[in-house]
Amino acid sequence: MSPRNSVSDRYDALIIGAGHNGLVCAFYLARAGLKVRVLERRAVVGGAAVTEEFHPGFRNSLASYTVSLLQPKVIADMRLPERGYRVIERPIANFLPQQDGGYLKVGGGLARTQAEFARFSQADAEALPRYYDALERVADVLRGLALQRPPNLGEGWRTMLAAASQGLPLARLDLETRRDVLDLFAKSARGFLDGWFESEAIKAAFGFDAVVGNYASPDTPGSAYVLLHHVFGEVNGKRGAWGHAIGGMGAITQMMAEAACEAGAQISLESPVAQVLVDGGKVAGVTLKSGEEIGAGRVIANVGPRLLYERLLAPADLDPDFRRRIATFRTGSGSFRMNLALSELPRFTCLPEPGEHHRAGIIIAPTLEYMDRAFLDAKRDGWSRAPIVEMLIPSTVDDSLAPPGAHVASLFCQQFAPDLPARRDGALRDWDDEEDAAADTIIDTVEAYAPGFRASILGRRILSPKGLERTLGLVGGDIFHGAMTLDQLWSARPMLGHGGYRGPIDGLWMCGAGTHPGGGVTGAPGHNCAHAILAGRKRIGRRTLG
Repeated sequence: MSPRNSVSDRYDALIIGAGHNGLVCAFYLARAGLKVRVLERRAVVGGAAVTEEFHPGFRNSLASYTVSLLQPKVIADMRLPERGYRVIERPIANFLPQQDGGYLKVGGGLARTQAEFARFSQADAEALPRYYDALERVADVLRGLALQRPPNLGEGWRTMLAAASQGLPLARLDLETRRDVLDLFAKSARGFLDGWFESEAIKAAFGFDAVVGNYASPDTPGSAYVLLHHVFGEVNGKRGAWGHAIGGMGAITQMMAEAACEAGAQISLESPVAQVLVDGGKVAGVTLKSGEEIGAGRVIANVGPRLLYERLLAPADLDPDFRRRIATFRTGSGSFRMNLALSELPRFTCLPEPGEHHRAGIIIAPTLEYMDRAFLDAKRDGWSRAPIVEMLIPSTVDDSLAPPGAHVASLFCQQFAPDLPARRDGALRDWDDEEDAAADTIIDTVEAYAPGFRASILGRRILSPKGLERTLGLVGGDIFHGAMTLDQLWSARPMLGHGGYRGPIDGLWMCGAGTHPGGGVTGAPGHNCAHAILAGRKRIGRRTLG
């Protein structure tokens, strides 16, 4: 990590934000010989993927909390396993306590999940292999697109070639799979799942993925795609699996920072950017909040589109139509994040003793109707009195996170309004005043399924939507940097004409989750942006030689 450089320094690329995508981008550019500096406003690298002590003796991932979507190519290129990268796969994917005192487990192999489903519906158990096959066929196409730059409108023959090349796998699909593609991109999660299953518990088990980071009802058209987005990852070569990172998510980004620095990148902490400098229609560098100016031929933003274009660039440097459209780029994932220090494992009424369910994703959202009510409540009141909760307890596999016999729990909760609705008398409300009450509601929700849970809590760290924005720069608390809807995907992420990682100003680039393929700890946007920049340098070099 470097000290601040003088104003005379000039770089090939400055990267705003040392989140995982910024570090991935820095690694590839520095490895190719560019002079790269990463500017991070916080005192630690990692962005949303950091591990911090939040209560004496208790450490946990601050925001991002589980692994699946990180690209195998990025893992291999950065030599993360050699640096200590280790992920423990969940023995079962998810555990869903039910309101009637029962439970549903998903994962642990097809045969085991089918046997579990048969307790709820024999027809659903028989349908499961076909459902998995349908998702896998579509997910395989998306995997093939994840590390490709989307066709960028306005680039002439290159746009046409990219569209033809990336569209070819879709064109080769059989008719049944094409129908599944249309369903997953256009239908609601409920509409899609109703075509496969009859049990409400089973539909909830799959429908939960459709509301993760998605401030919407499972009845909202397009929510089926968010379900799909969460299934095309892998852990240790096993597709669709999820796992716990040993050392927390921050261990991964520390390894990425090490790889980037070894490749030649510089990383400056506590260096918040105040403005991107533009001179003559071209990027000239940045000004830090300290007043220091740093020159560069490229500025690469690993922050969300709204933050970049509305807060870090002067309005005069952007076309009026671009400003109008970026103002309507939808953010706000409705997420609420909380870490808890626990004296003991929760004792669920349905399964009170310690077991594999404590190492799974523990989901409190027993039906799609429950999820729909949570969203409607949030729109009306700010949050639901029965919110959607996913709890992971990583200390069950990583004893470095808590003292002996104690545990840490990650609670990732959905359907919390990015901006609280006003009171009935018109008075405005603020998350700073109400986040403790919302956190208490979440704990009450878990307590209803695991009596004694509240009494086991030794400490907590809360991040409301406002807290996520203030702490991590996620506008509206959006964990994906922008809604994952059809109008904000692929070539339209964040906007048609700028879906290829290049901004509207010469030398301005984007490498964060607000670009293709979207949110999650994937490393794909950072990888793709770096390769787009390097491909452009090669084209310029060929023209010069010619």
